[in-house]
Amino acid sequence: MIHYPQLMQSLDLGFCQLDNRVIMGSMHTGLEDIGAFDRLAAFYRERAAGGVGLIITGGFSPNDEGNVFADAAKLSDMSELPGHQMVTDAVHDEGGKICLQILHTGRYGYSENNVSCSAIRSPITPYTPRALSDAEIERQIDDFVACAQLAQQAGYDGVEVMGSEGYFINQFLVRHTNKREDRWGGSYANRMRLPVEIVRRIRAATGPNFIIIYRISLIDLIPDGSSFEETVTLAQAIEAAGATMLNSGIGWHETRIPTIATSVPRAAFSWVTGRMKPHISIPIIATNRINDPATAEDILVNDQADLVSMARPFLADSQFVAKARAGAPEDITPCIACNQACLDHTFSKQIASCLLNPRACHETELTYPPTNTPRRIAVIGAGPAGINFALIAHQRGHQPILFDQATEVGGQLNLAKRIPGKEEFVGMVAYYQTQLEKAQIPLHLGHAVTADELLQADYDDIVIATGVRPFTPDIPTDADAPVVGYLDVLNGTVPVGDRLVIIGAGGIGFDVAAFVAHDGPSLTLDQEAWMAMWGVSNISTHRAGLAPTEAEPDGLRIAGRTITMLQRKMTKPGAGLGKTTGWIHRRALRQVGVRMLKGLSYRRFTRDGVVVADSASETGERLEPADTIILCTGQTPLRILADELADKLADKLAKEAAHTPAARQPELHIIGGADEARELDAKQAIKQAAELAASL
Repeated sequence: MIHYPQLMQSLDLGFCQLDNRVIMGSMHTGLEDIGAFDRLAAFYRERAAGGVGLIITGGFSPNDEGNVFADAAKLSDMSELPGHQMVTDAVHDEGGKICLQILHTGRYGYSENNVSCSAIRSPITPYTPRALSDAEIERQIDDFVACAQLAQQAGYDGVEVMGSEGYFINQFLVRHTNKREDRWGGSYANRMRLPVEIVRRIRAATGPNFIIIYRISLIDLIPDGSSFEETVTLAQAIEAAGATMLNSGIGWHETRIPTIATSVPRAAFSWVTGRMKPHISIPIIATNRINDPATAEDILVNDQADLVSMARPFLADSQFVAKARAGAPEDITPCIACNQACLDHTFSKQIASCLLNPRACHETELTYPPTNTPRRIAVIGAGPAGINFALIAHQRGHQPILFDQATEVGGQLNLAKRIPGKEEFVGMVAYYQTQLEKAQIPLHLGHAVTADELLQADYDDIVIATGVRPFTPDIPTDADAPVVGYLDVLNGTVPVGDRLVIIGAGGIGFDVAAFVAHDGPSLTLDQEAWMAMWGVSNISTHRAGLAPTEAEPDGLRIAGRTITMLQRKMTKPGAGLGKTTGWIHRRALRQVGVRMLKGLSYRRFTRDGVVVADSASETGERLEPADTIILCTGQTPLRILADELADKLADKLAKEAAHTPAARQPELHIIGGADEARELDAKQAIKQAAELAASL
């Protein structure tokens, strides 16, 4: 039986053949920028060995002006070839194919040297670009061609020309950024001259047996972006210029509409690719929020695309294709589109990785070899830290036994999955449950294990992964004040009123606000409602896919409730949220009327609400009325068992100090929230678990 037959079907490009219809989309890892091509080669080797049809690298600039930031990765000189040859050799050794993405940032560059069609600064970068002269534009085209030729010499099977997401080429295409009136501006025929010339000249320079993918912005999602008719004209011209395939680009980076975050419905933009497909004869690739083989298969079955691109899912699981081909989708480590370890790292100039798979981009550093000395290990806590430790330890040949006083695995993930827009966490918990069952790791749920029980069982190691508990601030509180904790609200064990005040505007406060504002089906599971809320419209009737006016703030349908979030800090609410997702959470709550107040001192919780004062002046007390006051004031490590074990181990060691040889003592390890409380962030917990399991 062939599983996912459309997805696993080969594709004949004439001069080469792809083994399947799965593209590993471009991801900037940060390894490119530090010249760690040995690590980059190991990263891509694993994905090629996993069977992906074609890999597209992270972006490499064709020159200094196009860099994301100073000293970022580029390919513009023969001296840079050896590192790239390490990458292509690694992929080809595994029978894979790989294309280099040529990325010129234009006005998106974090550099004083950035250039564009017009001197208009972007809203997401601090530098105004220099407008290029006619001759300088010609030199930019020459640099694209030279980069493609160098890629060919380095052994790449082709290149992807990045023409979307608001980068350099995209900036020439739209009046939003192109104010020129020469042969590179004005009419659309002039504005599209740059991408067509780039593709035409690359084809002429590299010959017929070289893949050229053009990433086309199918829906700009910005004012004065391209119309659908213009985009069709461009696609057909790019095909005529010699492109092998088109890849879908969705939205500019400056758009205020989310396109890849976890709250975006799966395959939310495949309809856009489907709209373009009948207008061209070369293959077209669908992309954005596709993270499982069933969704990818449906896109192909419904004739919305010829291939499917997935990027972050290959951070989560290098063996995605192999597991899908084997008919074992339940074994694919899921991408939950959280951005915490991938895009947030990239935009902070850190090496990218994956929350669920800390080995991603660290394949040469974090390894799980079979152990020569199996250890019997008690793991206390079946949250993300405890489960990941147990699974990796078992994989290496150790014997973990897992305990949790809860009746289900997942720990705080079971809170996260209740938040509207975080439905991917449901799959994450299900994945863990399945993997524990398949590994046959002993699991004792509903069991509050004691220190004495652990010490009597003769374990080699005891791993404490007991997580966190809510922190309760020391604020004067009247006996009849309607104060509740966030756990009771998310678990549904207490009713909440119509006037809600949330104390704390961190990640938990935002999650709780979304939870109590919610009424009706989650927008993440209702694509039409999601599009209406965010103002995404029909590209055939509305330019750039933008609705005529911003959607009314009824997306979460708060059903008459008033919700106010308070915080002590003067920083903007949610300042500690993800670098690439925080704005989404803030805007989503504002769209449903949630008030966010900062710089407040909490004087007292009363039966009528919260008495506050301005922190700067400490004067002018006022009441924020509330039927329910919800505490979201942080967390502290749950270390009661760890502390008790440490004390008893110390006592036992002291009593046995006179014995020779000394009796063997179990080693005590503390990981995850029990070590350091980090709200509902599992990234550090899972990383700690992996590193500990690799070290034993």
